[in-house]
Amino acid sequence: MPRNIKILAAIVVVLTLGSCKQEHKSIKLAHGLDTSHPVHKAMLFMADRLEEKSNGELTIQVYPSNQLGSERECVELLQIGSLGMTKVSAAVMSSFVSDYQVLSFPYIFRDKDHFFKVQDGKIGKDLLLESQDKWLRGLGFYDAGSRSFYTSKKAIRTPEDLKGQKIRVMQSPIAIKMVKAMGGSPTPMASGEIYTAVQQGVVDGAENNPPSYYFSRHYEVAKYYTIDEHASIPDVLLISTHIWESLNKQEQKWLQEAVDESVVYQRKLWAESEKQCLEDAKAQGVEIIYPDKAPFVKSVAPLYEELTKDARIKELVNNIKNVK
Repeated sequence: MPRNIKILAAIVVVLTLGSCKQEHKSIKLAHGLDTSHPVHKAMLFMADRLEEKSNGELTIQVYPSNQLGSERECVELLQIGSLGMTKVSAAVMSSFVSDYQVLSFPYIFRDKDHFFKVQDGKIGKDLLLESQDKWLRGLGFYDAGSRSFYTSKKAIRTPEDLKGQKIRVMQSPIAIKMVKAMGGSPTPMASGEIYTAVQQGVVDGAENNPPSYYFSRHYEVAKYYTIDEHASIPDVLLISTHIWESLNKQEQKWLQEAVDESVVYQRKLWAESEKQCLEDAKAQGVEIIYPDKAPFVKSVAPLYEELTKDARIKELVNNIKNVK
């Protein structure tokens, strides 16, 4: 890092961790989720555990609902040290570290147990540290569920049902290629535009996890929800390396322990939320469809040849598949 940027970062860190008492440090954590979201609740749990562990010497202030900026803006604030922590999707992290893209590959995880073993094991721990040269250190993964299709006019029971269907996807090359491989017509757009786009017929549907589908009220305009679970992309809890390196070894230990405990707690909250959201959606007249996943898996199999042309990515995919 250039010397002038190092000096600026050091000044910002002092301001970011500033407090009334010299022995007390407080880290600002900002994110874009609603206060009812399982990830926000897990962050509050983490803050409580950190305060208990440190006897109030190190605390976290949580700012939800984009109070301090958008997801991208929060990441940029972390990089200069003017914000302590944030949460981003692993899909976003792939723009900083290419290895993260494998977490967005369709059906790369066999099931939930495999999903957690990859994150909690060597592969996940190595990934979290790969962004340190970008001044971003991963502390842990939060469960963001599995993404599935929901549509307004026609139920999706097989990949063939996606033909002719315009499906909203994230601004992600992998998501676009996946929907094309399944036979659909991917339509990238901002998440805030989905409701109106489905309502007006601009798109025929979208894809996301149950809590996102329910809390965004997309069940009002898309009454068919197919639990095909084509992608399981976790969230990543990040800390600015400027902030992390300003903590002493004991403070780092307290923080990492609090994060690890919050990860376990968040998984429990997420499972409960997912179950409740599906029940509530069904009560609102949504048809919940559990298709045979095999045809969906088969439809994207040829895509892996293209996605794994890079030797490093191919090796990583194989390593993930070999996790037992």
